[in-house]
Amino acid sequence: MIKRVFYAILLILCVACFSGCTNKNDIATIQFASWGSKTEIDILKPILKDFELNNPDIKIEFMHIPQNYFQKIHLLFASNTAPDVIFINNLYLPVYANANLLEELETNDNFYKQTLEALSLENKLYALPRDISNLVIFYNKDLFNKKSIPYPDKNWDMEDFLSIAQKLTDKNTFGISFEEEPLFYLPYIMSFCGGILPDHIQKQETQEAINFYADLRNKYHVAPKNNEIASATMAQMFLQEKIGMYLSGRWMVPKLKEEAKFEWDIINFPNGECGSVVQADASGWAITKNSKNKTEALKFIKYLSSREVSEKLVKSGLITPARYDVSDTDYIIFNEVVKTSKPTPVTTNYKEITDKLKKDLEKTFNM
Repeated sequence: MIKRVFYAILLILCVACFSGCTNKNDIATIQFASWGSKTEIDILKPILKDFELNNPDIKIEFMHIPQNYFQKIHLLFASNTAPDVIFINNLYLPVYANANLLEELETNDNFYKQTLEALSLENKLYALPRDISNLVIFYNKDLFNKKSIPYPDKNWDMEDFLSIAQKLTDKNTFGISFEEEPLFYLPYIMSFCGGILPDHIQKQETQEAINFYADLRNKYHVAPKNNEIASATMAQMFLQEKIGMYLSGRWMVPKLKEEAKFEWDIINFPNGECGSVVQADASGWAITKNSKNKTEALKFIKYLSSREVSEKLVKSGLITPARYDVSDTDYIIFNEVVKTSKPTPVTTNYKEITDKLKKDLEKTFNM
């Protein structure tokens, strides 16, 4: 009798265990690839854990690719080992979408139309947006105060900008950052009314913008040359107070909040002939065509692009949200900049165009 009762209890416990536990064979593994600094990844990892806790039938296998991201993504696609979900931006999206490597998506969420347009090709959406990306001028308020230089205001123009850069420059400090990636001189070109696609690069306005940018380094010496940078990045030089003004994006905010030992602020890019015009770019999450877990991958990227997650990312200072139902009161300047920004004129061979441009302008920027 006792033995029968014991086996009955054991049977009930086993049934309860199997009915309440998730079978390992039922767990879908989503491979997810993203770039990002240590600061960004430290923000992202708890978000991934929260998703797994709320979705015990889905496991996220995170693939962090901090450098040469798209080169490695290319190789993964070429070897048919692309992850289920990739973080992507509008500069590279046309390449993959045009090659039919990404799933077409739909959304009714509250995203700014600019981000949806940026992550679409031929009116088909291929990634759910995370952010609007634009460039601003970060400036060291302590250096301005030390030299009794008034802070720039939103109506400043290129003449004001150059004057301030000259006043900031001394034997220890340069006035403004300088980077040879098109991302960082496109605001000059666009604000001068130029463009970088083949039919725009020879325009007088474009050449004037390129010359103005090169002169910051070669003529006025308010920006550092390569031999004065050594192995330091512009971000490092700004943090070391070797640069008074730094052209960069929202991704720098968490790092500055964490590491800057000086007071800093943000202002829009100076006005050129066409006003203050910077790129309106976007990043988001795409599902690869060969994913074997598309239903789970869609659930995952809907979570990543949700209001809940967006609010966490905004609170960290990492992004300007792609959602218009998420407030960004701490750094409202990024939202204001969107109003005058324009999409980067991306084509499927955009990387070839910018690679050629970098090669062509190497001598101009290093005279």
